[in-house]
Amino acid sequence: MLWTGAVLVYLMGLVYVGAGISHFTSPGFFRQIVPPMFPSPAALVAISGVAEIGLGVLVMLPAARRMAAWGIIALLVAVFPANVYMAITNLQLVDPPAWMGQPSQLGLWLRLPVQFLLMYWAWRYTR
Repeated sequence: MLWTGAVLVYLMGLVYVGAGISHFTSPGFFRQIVPPMFPSPAALVAISGVAEIGLGVLVMLPAARRMAAWGIIALLVAVFPANVYMAITNLQLVDPPAWMGQPSQLGLWLRLPVQFLLMYWAWRYTR
């Protein structure tokens, strides 16, 4: 069990580092999913990318894990409006990253509960 938990926390950290890097390698993709009522999409994309990279690294460090896990939960709450916006508008993405492709309408809606599973995954490291 301990081995599995250690592997999963490092996997989580690497997922967030990778996602954060993609904010800088595909910034146009991320800017288009920022809901129009939010100001400065480019700044929000950069800030969230830096946060994902930083929190991804920190969650892999035992001394910072608890704080970083709470930060990941906060980040997931903060980006949730973008996921809702994508689902409600059936946003057709321009130039999505190769690893993602064009999501289906069902995929956009299924992504919403996945956010809660990701929050639960991070929450497991807050204790």
